[in-house]
Amino acid sequence: MADTYKLITLVGVSSKSYADATQNAVSAAAKTVRNLGWFEVKELRGRIDGKKIAEYQVKVDVAFKVSGKK
Repeated sequence: MADTYKLITLVGVSSKSYADATQNAVSAAAKTVRNLGWFEVKELRGRIDGKKIAEYQVKVDVAFKVSGKK
C-alpha cells in the first residue's frame, strides 16, 4: 500500500529566529501527533516593536502518516 499523509497547518513563533520558530511548531505537534513525516514552511513573517524585530513567525504545514508501511 502507498503511504498516505494528513496535513495540519501551524504557526510557530520565536523571539530568536525563523528556524527556532519552525522547530517550536514541529516540537509542539510532536507532543500530540504520532508518525510525523515532514514539514514545509509556507510563509515567513514577524512582528516589529519600535525599530526592532520582536517576533519571528512561520506558517508551517506538518504531515503525519495515516497509512502505509511503518
